[in-house]
Amino acid sequence: MKTTPTTKILAIGTINPGFEQSQVFAVLPEEVRETVDLYLDGKIEQWYSLPGGKRGVAFIINVTEPAAAHEMLEKLPLGKAHMMSFELIPLGPLNPLRFLQGMQPKP
Repeated sequence: MKTTPTTKILAIGTINPGFEQSQVFAVLPEEVRETVDLYLDGKIEQWYSLPGGKRGVAFIINVTEPAAAHEMLEKLPLGKAHMMSFELIPLGPLNPLRFLQGMQPKP
């Protein structure tokens, strides 16, 4: 079976333990501005809040290497302040679609 290429990175960011809400809120305006810039530059494709009272976000990032996503996210204000950490999950096309009837493997 052909391996699935990484085409995006799912980044799940949570606030690190030990930081008060007021500390995070003090950095948040600049964090939002810089996140909007990444969106407008096409680097962040989608962004979401984590449900259930969790303090964090989920981004779909338009890079193919986790190291590139990590570098980009660490430059954001919450990353610089060590207030947020990200779990980075490579994503790619849904490989089982190759099994659809009539699909022929590429040489």
